[in-house]
Amino acid sequence: MINKKSNRFVALDVMRGATIAAMILVNNPGSWQHIYAPLEHAPWHGWTFTDTIFPFFLFIVGVSIVFALKNKKDQLALRLQLHKKIIKRFFILLALGFLLSGFPYYDLASIRIPGVLERIAVCYLVVALLYIHFSTRVLIVVTVLLLSGYWALMAWYPVPGIGAGSLERGRNFAAYVDQIFLSGHMWSATKTWDPEGIISTLPAIATTLFGVFSGLILTSEVKLQKRLSKLFLSGLMMIFLGVLWSQWLPINKNLWTSSYAVFMSGMAMVVLAVLSWWIDIKQLNRLNKPFIIYGMNAITVFVLSGIIGRLLYLLKWESDAGTTITLKTWLYHHFFTPWLSDINASLAYAILWIVLSYLAMYALYKKQIFLKV
Repeated sequence: MINKKSNRFVALDVMRGATIAAMILVNNPGSWQHIYAPLEHAPWHGWTFTDTIFPFFLFIVGVSIVFALKNKKDQLALRLQLHKKIIKRFFILLALGFLLSGFPYYDLASIRIPGVLERIAVCYLVVALLYIHFSTRVLIVVTVLLLSGYWALMAWYPVPGIGAGSLERGRNFAAYVDQIFLSGHMWSATKTWDPEGIISTLPAIATTLFGVFSGLILTSEVKLQKRLSKLFLSGLMMIFLGVLWSQWLPINKNLWTSSYAVFMSGMAMVVLAVLSWWIDIKQLNRLNKPFIIYGMNAITVFVLSGIIGRLLYLLKWESDAGTTITLKTWLYHHFFTPWLSDINASLAYAILWIVLSYLAMYALYKKQIFLKV
């Protein structure tokens, strides 16, 4: 289950690598107008394959916290050192998030403050500190309060000019708070609300805590099969509860509704249990290596793909017809659309991103360079 030479949980590395590869796939289509439905976010309520990616990553962060800190958190002499490491990692993730948000212009008057890496940073900081200082029982209470409290705010707080209980796009309590504190610094596609906003980070923290609970199951002192069975059955129960809760509070990634947090955490538990069964019990390891390589430099490949992706839009020139062509458009229409249908050309372009990103991470892996944040 755990590689004794590197003290790593291999199934978790595989899951992390597969998750970041999926993130690169959905973030880099050849054309945003031609995408297979599972590779798009749900329009609002509901979910697709793409909507599993971010909660899976936060879940993995929670599991990783347990594996990294379980043997250290009770040693009082190490507390100060652990706090320094946690806070340092928090600020590095924040810095990388702002690096991506503003690249390459960094207009401080309109730069997006929330974002994917910023949410990861906040969830990591809060959950790591909670895990170090409090018992599992307290963490369970905190999780319940986060999920129920967020639901209560969304359902009952009377938003000025809208009222209570609205879950409409840009017309709900989460958007109201974002408009107060993040005005001018939100997602450019909306400008009036942010999918990684302030209040919706509360249930995202709960998602990370579900990762901690899963890590505690996986590191418990019982036989591996019992641990995996418990994790798998817990995941099925969470999926059921998430679907049940969605009858009153719809599953919604943009709002990160409490039902979404529970449902996706259950999905992640089931996937991790199956992966560990596949790797540790069935000993089927042939397809693991590429995902392990991805997973060991997950944040690095995410940041690099984001920067390079934007550079492909920024490098542009005038065509003979007088129109502006970006380097991405030129590559896409010269190497993909001539021999594939629009939707398959778009998918092939995204798959090439995964391959090229893997080659870059493989080069780092061969040199044993792991950029930890």
